Amino acid sequence: MGEALGRVLVVDDDEVIRQLIAVNLTLEGFDVHTAVDGQDCLDRVTDVAPDVITLDVMMPRLDGWVTAVKLRDDPKTSDIKVVLITARAQDDDLRRGEVIGVDAYVTKPFDPGELIRVVRRLAGAGPTAAEH
Repeated sequence: MGEALGRVLVVDDDEVIRQLIAVNLTLEGFDVHTAVDGQDCLDRVTDVAPDVITLDVMMPRLDGWVTAVKLRDDPKTSDIKVVLITARAQDDDLRRGEVIGVDAYVTKPFDPGELIRVVRRLAGAGPTAAEH
């Protein structure tokens, strides 16, 4: 196998969802790492050095909102692309994400193919083979 498409840090407190995302992105060719919540993400982000972080909103310890703000506020992580994965994408949530500077939203329940397309776009990996 050639060079990975990019490195992704998948952050979700639900192990089933975390594994679902990780497996789909790994099969697509990404180098995938996982974290169980926002604090775990912040503890690992500099070691993992991801191109993209998928971030669940509702998590214990640090939720996705607080984690995204902390990632944006730190010069070492401010350029990492952030995808918020949320069950509620109302207008006020979308505006809050814009203010924080998140790069994309995926609403639960999500289509794994949609998430892969979003991550590929943010990682600069181009369209999937099926989209050529």
